[in-house]
Amino acid sequence: MTSAPLSPPLPAPVRTLTAAEARITAYRGAARLGLAPAEPGRASPVHAFVLAHTLAEETVTALTAGEAGPVPVVHLGQDIRLLRPVRPGEQVTVRLDVLGVRREPRGARIALRTRLHGQDGPEPFAELVISALLVGATALEPFGDVTGAAAAPTPLGAGEPQTATHEPTADWIRAYAHASGDLNPIHLDPAAAREAGFDTVIAHGMSVVALAVEEAVDRFAGGDPDRVRGLGCRFSAPVLPGVPLEIFLQPDARATVVRFTCRTPTGAAVKGGWIEFAQGVSDA
Repeated sequence: MTSAPLSPPLPAPVRTLTAAEARITAYRGAARLGLAPAEPGRASPVHAFVLAHTLAEETVTALTAGEAGPVPVVHLGQDIRLLRPVRPGEQVTVRLDVLGVRREPRGARIALRTRLHGQDGPEPFAELVISALLVGATALEPFGDVTGAAAAPTPLGAGEPQTATHEPTADWIRAYAHASGDLNPIHLDPAAAREAGFDTVIAHGMSVVALAVEEAVDRFAGGDPDRVRGLGCRFSAPVLPGVPLEIFLQPDARATVVRFTCRTPTGAAVKGGWIEFAQGVSDA
């Protein structure tokens, strides 16, 4: 877990919500492009991001309220640490801290930490660090640390690599948008996507990550998503519908750490990816 931030520019927001079983099932179903249906009520490890996203988005909106014009947000990186999965029907309290702000030529880089607390004790069951670029932002004062996330786990040797290929469609992107609650027009409206500088709608970065995690869970964890204890990645390019997406998975010798990269024909879309698994009964 990461250390406490320096004094943030905003009080730490708090939100309580219910992790509805129907949304958990719908989200994981939408994430599993071309894969076998998952058992209802079993949460994707990336569902923690879904619970944290709205509060993070609202915080960024509040931080940039003093800017002269619109501030596009570019998701640069994501890290998630899990002690356990999200449980269907549980009350989840989301707490957010702004870890730091740094000025850059294109705007301001920001790091946000969210912690998810259940009803089973004071410790969070999940901690997420979001790294984003606020394009064109000039009013925020630098402070704190934007590196945020802890180091990825060290692989123990190398296992046999595997590759999976998918082809996202506009329908899949739309289904993921509604399942995740992220209805940003660049994922749904070709005209809005073109205004933002893309040729057409683009896939959510976290949809690509969620798909890579599902592939790794099926191949290296016996289909058990509860074994995921952490994951992280950096985003480098958008994924468009109708374009082949190759997911390269490199497990370590015991498949407790799996490195991954997601590529399209034009280059890497997600890089520096890693997934950490707890040992299963057969691995002990």
